[in-house]
Amino acid sequence: MLKDDSDVIERMQEIVHPGSCGLDAGCGAGARDVFFYWQSDYDIYGIDALRENILLSKDVHPEIASRLSVANLSNPLNYIDGKFDFVICNAVIQHIKPKTVRDVTLPEFSRILKSGGILQLMFKVGNGIKTVYDKDYGVTRKFQLYDETAIINSLSKLGLQLIEEVDGKIGGVMYFADSKPVYHCLVFMRKQ
Repeated sequence: MLKDDSDVIERMQEIVHPGSCGLDAGCGAGARDVFFYWQSDYDIYGIDALRENILLSKDVHPEIASRLSVANLSNPLNYIDGKFDFVICNAVIQHIKPKTVRDVTLPEFSRILKSGGILQLMFKVGNGIKTVYDKDYGVTRKFQLYDETAIINSLSKLGLQLIEEVDGKIGGVMYFADSKPVYHCLVFMRKQ
């Protein structure tokens, strides 16, 4: 059932409705998802660790410039507890050391989510570090791989529960490969 990005966005929009407050944690150059959700009447913000990505995003989408800022997921986030109805973090933790993800990043996601809030987390699957040629960037890159069971267990200890597949709606632990090829895992989790 998971064919492309539109399936992921459609499922998130079924779970979290327009008007909800969200954060794209690692919005990337162009802030594509922030702009899309904003156009769909979500109260969404985007952060990225790279200043260049935020500057480019503001140039591409000046109408959401005030919603974009520089922040590093390796550090505590500058948001109040329970601010967000949803957090999106797609293919970002692969750039962060596992100890930091476990001790800082995941606890911060839980802290800033409201009770009942949704975390959409996509990450590269495996153990150790994988070095691959990334044709999209034209360079060889290194990615931190994560064990999906360990990530889900860590999030469970932080009060989040996996949203399972129901009535033909995507859910549970989903896998896919990209063009590098590297395997990914996608989960939706709800804060209890």
